[in-house]
Amino acid sequence: MRLLDRYLLRGLLVPLGFCLSGFLVIWVALDMFTNLSELQADKMTGLDVAEYYCLGIPEMMVLILPVGLLLGLLFTLTQHARHNEITAMRAAGVSLWRMAAPYLAVGLGLSLMVFALNEFVVPPAADQAEELRERRLRPPGAVHEADLVRNLLFKNTAKRREWLIGQYNLETSELRQAQIGWVTPDGLLSRLFADRGVFTNGSWIFYNVQVMQQTSVTNITLSPALVADVLVKPEFTETPDEIRSEVRIGGSVGVQRQKQADVPIEDLLAYRRLHPKLTGKDHAWLFTKLHGRLAAPWTCLVVVLIAIPFGAPSGRRNVFVGVASSIFICFAYFVLQQLGLALGTSGLLPPWLGAWLPNLVFGLSAVFMISRVR
Repeated sequence: MRLLDRYLLRGLLVPLGFCLSGFLVIWVALDMFTNLSELQADKMTGLDVAEYYCLGIPEMMVLILPVGLLLGLLFTLTQHARHNEITAMRAAGVSLWRMAAPYLAVGLGLSLMVFALNEFVVPPAADQAEELRERRLRPPGAVHEADLVRNLLFKNTAKRREWLIGQYNLETSELRQAQIGWVTPDGLLSRLFADRGVFTNGSWIFYNVQVMQQTSVTNITLSPALVADVLVKPEFTETPDEIRSEVRIGGSVGVQRQKQADVPIEDLLAYRRLHPKLTGKDHAWLFTKLHGRLAAPWTCLVVVLIAIPFGAPSGRRNVFVGVASSIFICFAYFVLQQLGLALGTSGLLPPWLGAWLPNLVFGLSAVFMISRVR
């Protein structure tokens, strides 16, 4: 790494660290001020509250990283410009793009970090935080209420199977009072009734089972075909992960009510495999959600491109100009992001365009403005 790169990075990382730390402190203080009475009602101790907020840090980092990076970078570039350092670097033959290389590397690294947090850290941390709030209210040995899903309708359109589950435990993958209907290759309707079922070694095992089946295509009446205490059905290829995707997504397809960062890509793809023939608003919702998950992390890279033309021009400027610019840019980006997602989920824009719209608009505008900087 060249001396210039180390100098530029050192100038960015210090204000970036202060920005992120400040945002986290403000978030914890405001949230505690608002929800402290509820946390006390949940009988949480001081250690429980500390653990609860630690579990919330990954989700908060996803939200504040782009804002903190933009504010820190605008502050850094403004300081360099005020001391004519940018002018000196460019006079020495260093292009604006070369000068921005370490900043772009930071933006790329943070984008990958946000993607990893969003997909692998935030969802389980949010579940653990919710369980922590309910832990001291549950009797010993009681099942976590959030893990129980009642009256679940689970459809595997691709395999033409439909599951109606009286109660499903998301933690143990155990189901009770299940009715499973499917169509055999010869076009006959079959239905399985079971008191209980578990997913073990890659197969579903059912207990106290009765299977009813059509005797012919012309006879719609189902007749008893099998009664068993235990029945293994390896041909039922539905997995607990796919059922979990149905629980997380099924009730929200076509409804714009979930946060952008709540459903991992893995669950979205699993739902897509189960429902390959989605149309209309359901198709628009799912693919806008999927593209939104892919587009959101790249905000960190986009804000680097935005900050360069705002902060790099030479001249003595007040540092608060950078703060005002950050607020305006973040507000405009958020408005455009929500507008694009709304147009995408409603089908007025292609899903990919609705999700990527703010990145495209701000990214291309930033590249154009950088080319105009003198």
